[in-house]
Amino acid sequence: MGVSLAKGQNVVLNQDGTPLADVSIGLGWDARPVGGADFDLDASAIVCGPEMKVISDEHFVFYNNLTSPDGAVRHTGDNLTGDGDGDDEQILIDLDGLDEKAGQVVFAVSIHDAETRGQSFGQVSDAFIRVVDNLTGREMCRYELSYDAAGETAMVFGALYRRGGEWKFRAIGQGYASGLAGIATDYGVNIG
Repeated sequence: MGVSLAKGQNVVLNQDGTPLADVSIGLGWDARPVGGADFDLDASAIVCGPEMKVISDEHFVFYNNLTSPDGAVRHTGDNLTGDGDGDDEQILIDLDGLDEKAGQVVFAVSIHDAETRGQSFGQVSDAFIRVVDNLTGREMCRYELSYDAAGETAMVFGALYRRGGEWKFRAIGQGYASGLAGIATDYGVNIG
């Protein structure tokens, strides 16, 4: 088991000095039973340059754009129900293959059609993000969101970034009432 993070904390992923080249970002959640429509949560990744803005619109990786232009960020597909234990959706990162302009990769989760369905993160429990070294299968860190986000329909879970030759992960936990569109806009994605 890796390092358990609290909101705002970060960790060096390759603390032991071993090379780190290929990781999986696992995201999971459970919908609290409230009746009505099923929950469909969607993971996404935004590959950002040095100004904390998306490198290009094609560097916004989600269920309708499963791979970044360089092939280094790959979404494994949309889980429409979130049923079962473990990761509900995964994003694979080839760290060596990332665009040289990439300063960080931001990971978000949004509730599909949340406004129409009357759903929010206040009805989601056991939400987490974790980073796994694909070479060893070792979970390096995990962040479990623990607060009530009653009106928020999207959330930035965390970010993977490179600083001084080291790969780090930061637990963010920032909610958005404006859904995925709000997150995309903040990071410079053209959603028009």
